[in-house]
Amino acid sequence: MMTLTNTYSHFLQDYPNFFDKKNLDLFFQKVLVERNSHLSGYYDLPFAKNRAIFDYLAQKKEFLDSISNIIIVGIGGSSLGTKAIDALLSHQSNRKKIKLRFLEHTDPIIIRKDLQRIKYEETLFIVISKSGLTIETTSLFKYILARFSLLKPERKKHLLTITDENSPLFKWSKSQEIDSITIAPNIGGRFSVLSAVGLLPLAILGYNIQAILKGASIISNRFFKERRDNILKKALFLAKHESKYPINVLFSYSSVFRHFNAWYVQLWGESLGKLDMYEQRRGLTPIALIGSIDQHSFLQLIMQGPANKTITFLSVKNFLQKPLYIPDISLQGLESTNFVNQTSFNQLLKLQCISTKESIIAQNVPVDSIVLESLNEENVGALIFYYELLTSCVGILLQIDTYNQPGVEFGKQILREKFTHS
Repeated sequence: MMTLTNTYSHFLQDYPNFFDKKNLDLFFQKVLVERNSHLSGYYDLPFAKNRAIFDYLAQKKEFLDSISNIIIVGIGGSSLGTKAIDALLSHQSNRKKIKLRFLEHTDPIIIRKDLQRIKYEETLFIVISKSGLTIETTSLFKYILARFSLLKPERKKHLLTITDENSPLFKWSKSQEIDSITIAPNIGGRFSVLSAVGLLPLAILGYNIQAILKGASIISNRFFKERRDNILKKALFLAKHESKYPINVLFSYSSVFRHFNAWYVQLWGESLGKLDMYEQRRGLTPIALIGSIDQHSFLQLIMQGPANKTITFLSVKNFLQKPLYIPDISLQGLESTNFVNQTSFNQLLKLQCISTKESIIAQNVPVDSIVLESLNEENVGALIFYYELLTSCVGILLQIDTYNQPGVEFGKQILREKFTHS
């Protein structure tokens, strides 16, 4: 499933008492209190029944079997998680041949390009917003309503909204007899991918969403029931060394992680960059890299630049059932590269990851690693929940509200004022 190295064990060998059991026990109790307070509903998502999702899939089966496009209208947490999981699993045979697109940008060039060849008859438009009041999402929503005349009675089945219970968007949907699925208001956007926000589109695409939740539930049970301390230890190290190592690098070894990396950057940055209870600025800066590509760009900075970063290596043990091999070809003048001939690309990528990790450890940089056995629903669900839980743990130690985003709201208010006074 998921293999985790002992967190920074190579780095902490001279500090055997850093992870004191008493401190870990107190820390665990704080996480338990937060979960039981229902400050955030994401803790409960791995165990949800999701009846509304399965009811919609059953009731709309004939229609859903006829579509060739899903267009998700949403931004940030409403789109990044779904995009990440689809990218990680799209190689699977159960993935239906439905094109998944995202309207998440108010750039008119991108809007025109993304909708250029879309026919409403072949498309389900899913509008995702906690309230419906996000300017980017609502503006794009209005555009597709007008462009495709989606409020005509015979076209309404091509529209679905996913929103908070009793939100303005939910009330509008009901007044227009538009299908709407709700999520609990205490599930923030960047923590919502394991709710209907992510699970419904993924189910329509053919993925086994029960397996995704099973993976997440395994991580939850390991943490809360079995009391495995790997997440607590990592969070403790990151929070205690916030000033020394303010930059956290996720080095993911496969291009399929590109959208997962973007999801991680939002989750980590928007959750942990806050004023704490004493009005002090806190935060850890996420950077996401792709190996082996970024070995030829950012690695130099890690190796010989400022020693202010921790590195997490994310890799996959087995990519394909039928590996791809490098041909046994010798090219004149390029014979020095022959040492990799007849090696699988999977093995090459694996050894590149290991070699880079060992070189960074030799520079006394804090390093840990996550290895997925393979890319399937269960493992991806585990990975998602691992990072959500780690984010919550760090937030508790930083004494911040992990689940709000007041800094983002400032800009929204200024935008509204500019339109009001123009």
